[in-house]
Amino acid sequence: MATRHDTAASPVEGGAAPGRPAAKGPSPAERKDRAKLSRRWQRDMRWSPYAFVSPFFLLFLAFGLFPLIYTGWASLHQVELTAPTDMSWVGMRNYTRIFDDDFFWNAARNTLTIGIISTVPQLMMAMGIAHILNYKLRASTFYRVAMLAPYATSIAAASLVFVLLFGRDYGMINWALGLVGVDNIDWQNETWASQVAVSTIVIWRWTGYNALIYLAAMQAIPQDLYESAALDGASRWKQFLHVTLPSLRPTILFTVVVSTIGASQVFGEPLLFDANKGASGGSQHQFQTLGLYLYEQGWVNQHLGRASAIAWAMFLILIVIGIVNYVISRRLRASS
Repeated sequence: MATRHDTAASPVEGGAAPGRPAAKGPSPAERKDRAKLSRRWQRDMRWSPYAFVSPFFLLFLAFGLFPLIYTGWASLHQVELTAPTDMSWVGMRNYTRIFDDDFFWNAARNTLTIGIISTVPQLMMAMGIAHILNYKLRASTFYRVAMLAPYATSIAAASLVFVLLFGRDYGMINWALGLVGVDNIDWQNETWASQVAVSTIVIWRWTGYNALIYLAAMQAIPQDLYESAALDGASRWKQFLHVTLPSLRPTILFTVVVSTIGASQVFGEPLLFDANKGASGGSQHQFQTLGLYLYEQGWVNQHLGRASAIAWAMFLILIVIGIVNYVISRRLRASS
């Protein structure tokens, strides 16, 4: 029997099914638009991150890098505040002059002394406060906010209050010491007393700030370590020594470096503590820091070139501190 083929129902070989239009590819104009969109998308993915971070770099160039380079250039010239555009090349004379200046080394010693007697007690108190706040306490949020109150307080207002507290004749500190038989201390004119007083202002302001940093690091320590130490019979003091402190070594190193850098730049506290309200750091320069010495040379004596050299000397000191931090941190990582 002959087979009947229904040519109307079967599609033509190589053709489209009846009732369906043949699929058409994108036109040349559409392909061109898609290529443009693809290139635009690639450019957007490549350059958008740079556009987002460009405000930071623009601000850094304007207020960070340019002043740094200009200060370095000015340090090689003799330039006065009264005529900042008139520069005379002197080479390294500003640097050799400040290194031969007894007032510079006096300010460096004062900065080191104030830094030590403010940083060490500050970080020890911050560690203790953080350890207490790490326990479950009522109104713990209130205590944590209270820790930041000194940091948020105006340094000018705080320093003026401490000037009243450390007054020689009517200060509350001398009144309290008098109750235990200690004679009045001249906090502003004696060398060690004035440095202790300035350090007290620094301690009051920054202890709470560092305490919150330690508290955040303590809360990141796994509780399993404390539970294992407790099962082994370790007391809370031994847990603090053998669990908390080793876990906080990177944080402690960070706070030490930051506090050291901050101590090298102390300015507002000694400036406002001076009874004469000047930049000399006391009648005998007994608590003049490097920041005050820089301010005195640049804005009181109007020697911008010499002040720029002092600024770069301080910058080199901070670089040395950073290198020491890097070496210590590498050794700590290698030993852990």
